[in-house]
Amino acid sequence: MKRMAIRRLFMMGIYLFSYYVASSQSVFGKWKTIDDRTGKPKAVIDIYEKDGLMHGKIIKILEEGKEDALCIKCDGERKDKPIIGMKIIDSLKKNTDGEWKGKTLFDPEQGMTFRCKIWLNPKNGDELKVRGYLAFLYRTQTWVRVEG
Repeated sequence: MKRMAIRRLFMMGIYLFSYYVASSQSVFGKWKTIDDRTGKPKAVIDIYEKDGLMHGKIIKILEEGKEDALCIKCDGERKDKPIIGMKIIDSLKKNTDGEWKGKTLFDPEQGMTFRCKIWLNPKNGDELKVRGYLAFLYRTQTWVRVEG
């Protein structure tokens, strides 16, 4: 009887560990953006899947004094709108390498849209690599997973 209980407990532990490992390897969830020039955190982005495509929106601004910032450099419907709640990643497709690619990574600070590629750091599943392209030039940021 004790042996059976220990076996069930062991199996449950393996199941929970497997679930934790699998869930921590997803690109979806909340990510803290880190400015690649200053090393300082800027915002929290909620990355989610809809209809098999990746999307992301700003849910929190971390820079002191900019919590209620408006998109003053934006054009069109985004002009002078709150940055919190703004969709900055739109309709990225997953390729066979596990990378997500698309034409819409929006930077509200610059008011510009870039082509992009996003992938998990293969050495650390709690880091997301985000690369924006403008012609043949690019910049890559490392975003950090936010727990909870």
